[in-house]
Amino acid sequence: MSRNGRGRGGGLLIAGTTSDAGKSVVTAGICRWLVRRGVKVAPFKGQNMSLNSFVTREGAEIGRAQAMQAQAARVEPTALMNPVLLKPGSDRSSQVVLMGRPVGELSARGYHGGRQEALLGPVLECLEELRSSYDAVICEGAGSPAEINLRRTDIVNMGIARAARLPVVVVGDIDRGGVFASFFGTTALLSPEDQALVAGYLVNKFRGDVSLLEPGLDMLRALTGRPTVGVLPWRHGLGIDEEDGLRVSLRGAVRESRPAAPYGEDVLRVAVCAVPLMSNFTDVDALAAEPGVVVRFVDRPEELADADLAVVPGTRGTVRALEWLRERGLADALARRAAEGRPVLGICGGYQILGERIDDEVESRAGTVAGLGLLPVRVRFAREKTLARPAGVALGEPVEGYEIHHGVARVLGGEAFASDEAGRALDGCRVGSVQGTHWHGALESDAFRRAFLTEAARAAGRRFVPAPDTSFGVLREAQLDLLGDLVEEHADTDALWRLIEEGAPGGLPFVPPGAPS
Repeated sequence: MSRNGRGRGGGLLIAGTTSDAGKSVVTAGICRWLVRRGVKVAPFKGQNMSLNSFVTREGAEIGRAQAMQAQAARVEPTALMNPVLLKPGSDRSSQVVLMGRPVGELSARGYHGGRQEALLGPVLECLEELRSSYDAVICEGAGSPAEINLRRTDIVNMGIARAARLPVVVVGDIDRGGVFASFFGTTALLSPEDQALVAGYLVNKFRGDVSLLEPGLDMLRALTGRPTVGVLPWRHGLGIDEEDGLRVSLRGAVRESRPAAPYGEDVLRVAVCAVPLMSNFTDVDALAAEPGVVVRFVDRPEELADADLAVVPGTRGTVRALEWLRERGLADALARRAAEGRPVLGICGGYQILGERIDDEVESRAGTVAGLGLLPVRVRFAREKTLARPAGVALGEPVEGYEIHHGVARVLGGEAFASDEAGRALDGCRVGSVQGTHWHGALESDAFRRAFLTEAARAAGRRFVPAPDTSFGVLREAQLDLLGDLVEEHADTDALWRLIEEGAPGGLPFVPPGAPS
C-alpha cells in the first residue's frame, strides 16, 4: 500500500448511528491496521466535544481520543488532528478551543448560530495539510450525521465529507439493539448529495454467530444498495480514552481492569468521587490496569468510607464540584479520611478542591470560596490556561504528565508532590496521607505508580503489593494491537482500502425520503 497518485493522501470518514457507537475505537483500529501494513496514516476529528483532553508536545490541547488514535497510527499527536475542541462548562455553554488554545466561552445557540459554520475553512485547511503529509487520513465523525437540525452548520460529519469528498462508513452498535433500523434511518435522513458519499456500514460489538446476522445484512444491502464492510465482535476492555463514556449514572461503575489476581495477599480498593463535569477520568486507568486494584466511581459517603484510596479527579467546574461534595456528604468523608491518616489523592481540579481557598472570577465567577482545607494551598483562577508537559521526580521515581488548568496554586506548606532532580519543587503538595497534583497522566509512569500504590497500601493497612512488571505503555499497545486485529480479521479491508484510495463509488442509490428541505 502506498500514497495514491492524486498528490495527496486518501481519506475516509467513520460516522456513527449514535454517540458512543464505537467511532473512536474503530478509527483507532483502522489506523493500527494501516500502519502495520506500511501506510503512513493520521487520525482527524474536525470538532470534538469532550472533557477528556490531552496536551501535545507543542503545548496544544486536543481530545484525548485523537491522541490515542495518533498512538495507534504511531505518530506524534498535533493540533491539526483536532482543530476544534468544545469543553462543556454547563448544559448550555462550552469553552471553545481552537488549534489547541482556548478562544472563549460560547452558548450552544451562539456556536451553532454562526461561529461553527465559520470554522469550516480552518478545519478543512487542517485536514488538507494532513492529507498532504500522509498516505491516508482516517477521520472520525461526531454523534450522528443524521442530526438534521445541525446539518447546516456541520463541520465534523457530512459537512466535512462533502467539502473534502470523503467516503463515509457508518458504524452501528448492535449491542444497543435496532442496528438495521439505525443504518437505514441514518441514510434515509440524508440529502441525495450526502447519501452519495455513504459507501457502507460496519457493525460493532456483535456477540454470537455471524451467520444469524447475514440475512439482515443482505436485506439492508437490498434496501440501501450499500454493503456492510465488517462485523466486529464484542471485546472486553476496549473502552480506551473515551470522550464521554462516563456520562451515564456513575454509581457503582467499575473501571475496566485486567482480570488478574492481586500480586500480594490483598486487593486495593480505589474510590473515585464522580464529581460533576469530571475531566480526564482516564487518569485512573493506570490504577485499574494493576492486578488486584479495583477502581470504582462513587457518589455516596459510605462508598468512600471503606475504600483504601480516595481520589478526587479533575473537573471543568471546580467550585461546582466542591459544592457537590459538600451536598453529598463526601466532603466530610474526605476530611475524616485525612484525620485518620488514610490516603487521599487530588488531581488537577481535585487538588484545588483539597486546598484552603479558591479565588475564582474566571470559571464559576463565584469569587472567594473556602476549600476543604486538607492541604495548605490557595488557588487563584487565571484567564490564561496552563498547558504543559512537565516531568520530574516523585517518591524517588521519575514521573511525567500533562497540565490543563486555569487555577494557579500557591503552596504554603507541606512537601511538593513532584520535584526536579535537584530537589526543587515543581508541582503539587503533600501533607501526611493527603496529596494533590496538577499533573494528569502521572500514574502512567510505572515506577512512580508502584511506589505510590505501595505507600497507599501501607497507609491503608492492606497487604497489597504492586506487580513488579506491569507496564501501562505495553498494555496500551496491546489494546491498540487488538483493535487492529479486529479490523484486519473481521472487516473487509480490501473494500476499506478502495474507499480510502478511490473515494465513494458512483451510482449509489438514493434512499427516500432524504433530508427535509
